[in-house]
Amino acid sequence: MSTPSRERLLALDVFRGATVAGMLLVNNPGSWGAIYPPLEHATWNGWTPTDLIFPFFLFIVGITTHLSAEARRARGDDEGAILRQVLKRGALIILFGWLLSAFPYWPLTRITEIRIPGVLPRIGAAYIGAALLTRHGSLQRQVITLVALLYGYWFAMTLLPVPGQLGIGANLIDDPNRSLSAWLDRLLLDGHLWKSSRTWDPEGILSTVPAIGTAMLGVFTGRWLGSGRPLAERLNGMFAAGALAMMLGLMWHWSFPINKALWTSSYVLFTGGLAAVSIATIMWITDVQRVTNWTGFFVTYGLNPMVAFLGSGLMAKLIYTLVKVDVDGKQVAVQAVIYRGAFASWLGPRDASLAFALSFVMFWYLVLRALQRRGIVFKV
Repeated sequence: MSTPSRERLLALDVFRGATVAGMLLVNNPGSWGAIYPPLEHATWNGWTPTDLIFPFFLFIVGITTHLSAEARRARGDDEGAILRQVLKRGALIILFGWLLSAFPYWPLTRITEIRIPGVLPRIGAAYIGAALLTRHGSLQRQVITLVALLYGYWFAMTLLPVPGQLGIGANLIDDPNRSLSAWLDRLLLDGHLWKSSRTWDPEGILSTVPAIGTAMLGVFTGRWLGSGRPLAERLNGMFAAGALAMMLGLMWHWSFPINKALWTSSYVLFTGGLAAVSIATIMWITDVQRVTNWTGFFVTYGLNPMVAFLGSGLMAKLIYTLVKVDVDGKQVAVQAVIYRGAFASWLGPRDASLAFALSFVMFWYLVLRALQRRGIVFKV
């Protein structure tokens, strides 16, 4: 199998960097009470641009999972070594997520109440799951496995009764607290769930199953990108397959709504299709049209995504809640002081909130750019 060209790898770095920068943008507003609608998650069913960020990242994880494994096979690494690397990398990603959730480590009770699900734990679990389910067997068998995951999740969430509730899941799916996924989260992880809900988790146990499907779609795309076919054929294939997946997802939405918090099967198909179309568009711009002068910012973010995620997460905890300063005799978080003084003092609420978020993104760009110039790339 041919090795992907540098231009194609550039497109992948651009796409990954855009998702990471987008994550920092939506996670760090100046004020949670003043956000432009596209920068908020959908209330429940439906989607906004913000709801694309996480599945896009899982999709690119799937692509690089395949390309990395093929590169190691080309170097002569045996399957055992590749498997050990997958398990080690996935376990480290999950561990980093738990450490971030537990920060700061005092008081000790916070560790006993640590949120077990989360973004990084889901990334690690989806990475391991997708890598294992696509290691062996034909593409046809792997596609059948994906279909079984998505249909099995749909069946469980809509047709099975929910313990303690009246009716099947389809009648309860619009209530975050009453779905089968929420019941399983409470049964197995009570006390370790998302603090904003406590009764269910947007990265819960059952909804991680279709998230593995998102990463598998990325693996399939990675196989296609590394197939050695002419570039035009690959791009056409990605545009066509992506459009078809989006259409199927929108059709499934009629009976199993697109929903990020539940990571519904329709959400998997729709966002996976949109990710394929987006990557194909970037490749058309960078590989066919040779327009690359706009990519530097995103490449910088794409080279060190783990540094950006962990570093920004730690920084956000510090400035939003932990580090406070005295203002007129009151203890005020550093973030609030910066937001009010630098932005809210002369901009409207939403503009000020967005300006703070953009400054947060630019701060981390400068950090990542400094690492890039020194050739420092942190790989799990």
